[in-house]
Amino acid sequence: MEIRVVESDEEKKAVSRKILEALTDWFAVEENREAYIMKSPGKKFIAAYEGDSAVGFLYLSQTGRETVEIAVMGVLQEFHRHGVGKKLVEKAKEVAKDAGYSFMQVKTVKLGMYEDYDRTNYFYQSLGFKEFEMMPLLWDEANPCQIYVMAL
Repeated sequence: MEIRVVESDEEKKAVSRKILEALTDWFAVEENREAYIMKSPGKKFIAAYEGDSAVGFLYLSQTGRETVEIAVMGVLQEFHRHGVGKKLVEKAKEVAKDAGYSFMQVKTVKLGMYEDYDRTNYFYQSLGFKEFEMMPLLWDEANPCQIYVMAL
């Protein structure tokens, strides 16, 4: 498993397309998947590769002068619970800190709403993210937004 910072905008789009289109259980709305793909150029983009094949990625977006957000993250389902996500976040923390950010945040669906998202919440908590704010209507009533944050 190799974790790389991806510089090529075309590679960013190709990797995000491959992964997001394989994860329609989490990224069900096609226009939202496409928006993530089209926003990937210019972002700090980290990908996990097994040989020459991408198996996961995340990219960062600046949300404040001192804060960067994991805007989107996906790992192919067959690689879940193999440490890929953890390695991606560890590299993202390193990249964000080197870029001068002090905080990293991530948004997900509030704990207790859906089993799949509960696992996501526990994943971020296990990496040291702390509950920051819950915004019940940021997305919609069925998907209350939990924001987690960590100091870098």
